[in-house]
Amino acid sequence: MKIQLALDRMTMEEAIQITGQVQPFVDWIEVGTSLIKEFGMDSVRALRSRFPDKCLVADVKTFDNAAYEFDMCFSAGADVATVMGAAPLVTIETCIEVAAKHGKQVMIDLLHTPEAQLQALATYEEVVFCVHVSKDEQEKRDRQQSADQLPHMLKRFDGRKKKLALAGGINLDSLPSLIRARPDILIIGTAITRATDPADAARTIQEFLNSSQKGENSHA
Repeated sequence: MKIQLALDRMTMEEAIQITGQVQPFVDWIEVGTSLIKEFGMDSVRALRSRFPDKCLVADVKTFDNAAYEFDMCFSAGADVATVMGAAPLVTIETCIEVAAKHGKQVMIDLLHTPEAQLQALATYEEVVFCVHVSKDEQEKRDRQQSADQLPHMLKRFDGRKKKLALAGGINLDSLPSLIRARPDILIIGTAITRATDPADAARTIQEFLNSSQKGENSHA
């Protein structure tokens, strides 16, 4: 299980500082939608320049104009870019084509994706599916209740062997119920970035995941 650090609702200076503190304990760095909206592709270029060895995700949440936006992300240094699962299939297919041309990867954000559309998306290979509880849901409801939705949402993937990421209010308390679903990527934002000591928070989460996976392997 990889940890994807989500950087949102902060200045670029804060994003670089926090990432510098926690980089030994995270695998992927996400340039969040809010950073991209506020600072444009300069945010992707800045983090690529400062952290050249990390997998970099541009969370553009593309819904249209796929070729232009994905070309822009990959040219700026992103390794992964995101498209909304509810977008037209031609948009998602264009994202996949552009990513293949660049030798990069697509993450499909399933936020508010209808079941019929999910059935169509299930045919795609070599993509990451992100099961996502929205920020607005987290803020309008109890954060823990929001995170508790994720295991139920994962049931949509029962029997489907897909690469999965989970996002939405994930913290140390919610991890035990989530790791049983064996996601490939855990996207964690405020539990690390808003912690009193971000490095300690990231280290604790990494150690928990490592110990959990070692426990599973010992019982295999």
